[in-house]
Amino acid sequence: MERYQGLKKRVGNIIINKYLFLKNMIDPIADMLTRIRNAVLVNKAEVIIPLSKVKFEVGKILEREGFIKKIEKIDESDKKKPFLRIILKYKEKSPVVREITRISKPGRRIYQGYKEIPKILPSLGILIVSTSRGLMTNTEAKQQKVGGEVICEIS
Repeated sequence: MERYQGLKKRVGNIIINKYLFLKNMIDPIADMLTRIRNAVLVNKAEVIIPLSKVKFEVGKILEREGFIKKIEKIDESDKKKPFLRIILKYKEKSPVVREITRISKPGRRIYQGYKEIPKILPSLGILIVSTSRGLMTNTEAKQQKVGGEVICEIS
């Protein structure tokens, strides 16, 4: 137990391994959305999250649709894992991202054909859909006539 003291932290009667949460993350997309939501609530300028291809694609869609300023990969040679830096966007000190919710979850996946994908006005928000042709917004999925898993809703 003594040799692992650097890796563990005692909180009350519970020992928490601070590296455990990165290895055993059940839903990394929900973690990304929660970090963005929390950063917007406290008016942070940026969010740093662990890198994955899906998170990067979701971030590129958010950047393209104007919900965030910029997304970039951070690959520091001294750190083992690369990260994503998401620079949040504000208009007149008000965040552009008003609401961000996860729809399809690991315990309950939501799949819809292109005819069943809900229409959302572009000024009100977007849905991100995972299709056989990659991640795209609900309007792009309807135009290309492909359905898929509805990942999240951003407004």
